[in-house]
Amino acid sequence: MENWSKEQLCALAEKYGTPLYVYNTAVMKKQLEKIRTAFSFDHEIYFSCKSTSNPVLFRFFQSLNCGLDTVSINQVKIGLDSGFEPQKILYTPNGSSYESIEKAHQLGVQINFDNLEHLERFVQKHKNASIFLRFNPGIIAGGSANVSVGHIESKFGIHLSQIPHLLKILKTYEVKIKGIHVHAGSDIIDTQQFVHSANELFKLAQHFSHLEKINIGSGFKVAYKNNDVATDLELLGEELEKSIKKISARQQKQLSIIVEPGKFLLSDAGVFLVSVNLVKQTPSATFVFVNSGFNHFIRPMYYNAYHYIENISSQSEQTKIYNIVGYLGETDTFGWNRALRKVNEGDVLVVKNAGAYGYSMSSNYNSRGRPAEILLHNDEAHLISRKEELEDMLHLTQTDSVRFL
Repeated sequence: MENWSKEQLCALAEKYGTPLYVYNTAVMKKQLEKIRTAFSFDHEIYFSCKSTSNPVLFRFFQSLNCGLDTVSINQVKIGLDSGFEPQKILYTPNGSSYESIEKAHQLGVQINFDNLEHLERFVQKHKNASIFLRFNPGIIAGGSANVSVGHIESKFGIHLSQIPHLLKILKTYEVKIKGIHVHAGSDIIDTQQFVHSANELFKLAQHFSHLEKINIGSGFKVAYKNNDVATDLELLGEELEKSIKKISARQQKQLSIIVEPGKFLLSDAGVFLVSVNLVKQTPSATFVFVNSGFNHFIRPMYYNAYHYIENISSQSEQTKIYNIVGYLGETDTFGWNRALRKVNEGDVLVVKNAGAYGYSMSSNYNSRGRPAEILLHNDEAHLISRKEELEDMLHLTQTDSVRFL
């Protein structure tokens, strides 16, 4: 566990209790530098804040001169409160209310339209607006169907077949297109899928004389286990640079590339600590029940995602095959057939690559409170969100609106 020591994590579990999310800013910064080193051309990094819901992490990436990729008006407001300048926030709503778009405009952030319906309504009211457009490249990319969002049947983006109608709208209302955007999926290994998506945008650039930025999204794959493959950022940077030189020469100006990493920056920077409630032997398997479930960490169940699990409190040299499961009243599995050091009740297990889309996708399902979050910064532990207790979930019963019952 190169980013953590077992002793350090066990001490945090002892002090703050489990379940517990732990993040390390040193790893986040290292991941950020990997992108900046691989992309030698003019580029901007917009942190995809879907991957976390904690404002402290928003502020950390703002301090590193990142922009912010948002998908809800609440994320926009948190971003502004966290110190991001409005023009460093990109709002890409998908099926959100039109009212949220007007609110984002009032707040001065950049708006990225992914449909013609809301676009036309907006530009009728705000002539000469300067906006972004999200396109659907019509390709299949990503680690699973749930994270492939750029194919022809996807709900995301303006499809390329709609370009004539789009151009008619833009000409009628004299709209300035500042940036164009595509996001094909997540956990993409093949760099050519990124290049193909980017080239589709480069072809579209000829239609937009005011164009300044080309946003190729993200979806860079990280390694989840030993010898796992990941996106080759150096190769991607080389391939993109060739295309960027051509398009900049054709546009007769230097275009800036935007990328929107979330999981790439946070996944390996976070772990999830749980404690063992029960070791249950059945005729078919040995189940390890932990004090958590998909209410706290949904990725294994929702995405069928693999996450490495280790028993960090056991001193035993003996290993055994276990199914690690949660405490919810239905199928709720963290990992099947995992070899762990012998597990006893009370042991602490660590789930790796849990920094992204863990806490932010958690819930109070089964009336369970959410875990606390700890941030390690300069080797010091900081509590950045406390554990939810029953009292936090009972606050509605104390309001005037329910007293008539």
